[in-house]
Amino acid sequence: MKPLIIILGALVVIGLTFILVTTQSSLQAEKEEVKTAASHSKHLWKETSLATPEIKPAVSTKVSNMPLEEKITQLLYVGVEGTSLAPSEEQMIADGRVGGVIFLGRNIQNTDQLQTLVNEAKKANESNPTPMFLGVDEEGGRVSRIPTPLKKLPSSYKIGSENDPELAFTAGKLLARKVKAFGLNMNFAPVLDINNNPENQVIGDRSFGNTPKHVTQMGVAEMRGIQSEGIIPVLKHFPGHGDTSVDSHVNLPVIEKSMSQIDDFELKPFKEAIDQGAEAVMTAHILFPELDKAQPATFSSTIIQNLLREKANFDGLVITDDMGMGAISKNYGTNEATVKAIQAGSDMVLLTDTRNGNFDKVKEALLKAVKEGTISKKQIDDSVTRILRTKEKYNLSKDEQTEIDFEQLNEQITKLRNETN
Repeated sequence: MKPLIIILGALVVIGLTFILVTTQSSLQAEKEEVKTAASHSKHLWKETSLATPEIKPAVSTKVSNMPLEEKITQLLYVGVEGTSLAPSEEQMIADGRVGGVIFLGRNIQNTDQLQTLVNEAKKANESNPTPMFLGVDEEGGRVSRIPTPLKKLPSSYKIGSENDPELAFTAGKLLARKVKAFGLNMNFAPVLDINNNPENQVIGDRSFGNTPKHVTQMGVAEMRGIQSEGIIPVLKHFPGHGDTSVDSHVNLPVIEKSMSQIDDFELKPFKEAIDQGAEAVMTAHILFPELDKAQPATFSSTIIQNLLREKANFDGLVITDDMGMGAISKNYGTNEATVKAIQAGSDMVLLTDTRNGNFDKVKEALLKAVKEGTISKKQIDDSVTRILRTKEKYNLSKDEQTEIDFEQLNEQITKLRNETN
């Protein structure tokens, strides 16, 4: 009988040990699932990702030799009003030496017109030794600015529903090819917001999904696809616009979540993308009272400096969302908003409404803030260094027009669309 008892006891111990080990393994797997999700598709971009060159001393030398006014205008990412440049806009680019120009839906009619407009902007900047960022929102789905005959890519939601990082990587490459077909160099994509609020109308199918794991896996793959074509991706909208029911184009959304909740959910895709080499992040016009009771993310040093710079270890470009959106324009003046954004740690301010002398007014407000010590000269230098470093990394000074075979690109887009139906 004793041997039988001993055997049974041994079996019980073995069983308990197995359960304990299995449980520990399961917990560890759950803890690492987001990191694994992104790492799973690293092989896709190992051979094609853009290498990060050593930053030349010329960048710091150029920054130190720049007049303060020119440093200030490098922080301004401006919009234009129509489908061709007005003389005042040509002067703004030529004499103002802006950091970048974004092209919106109102600026685009057809392929020939868009190409002409982009070339007008480049010509206006040709006497400036510093090249401009030339950006557009080309996400696929309902946020697609590049005109026909180039076809739209499926929405991020459709791409995400396939649960295939290779497909997301391909989507990123095709988005980038559409963008660089017109000589643009920056794409405000991918969207890394997690769409977990059914009342959210502004994000919706612009998101890859409703879990951190899924958005991380697909969003990081698309980001690297964009990078692989030599286009600068901009992650948006930090620290997360998914759990809102208010459109920040209209009013200021508020998200009542604790730091631990945000860290475990909204921040995961952004942190992994930063770990994988993100160069630019767009901040959201959203108030997170548990992080900053008074200021939306756009104006919050707690969110930009503490959360993004220090906690997420991000030393790339921080670009605001458009200062003309209702969340900001209904509560702040443009000059005040711009100064507050730079004070908080943003590198560039998206200023799409430059009418009625807005550009000059904003520039003067920033110059005044620096001269009065409201914004430190070191902070301006740090931002300009990041801007020039990114422009150098992507060789923007070459300003080469890439010839794109529209027919072949449309075939590739059609193939991808068929895979998501």
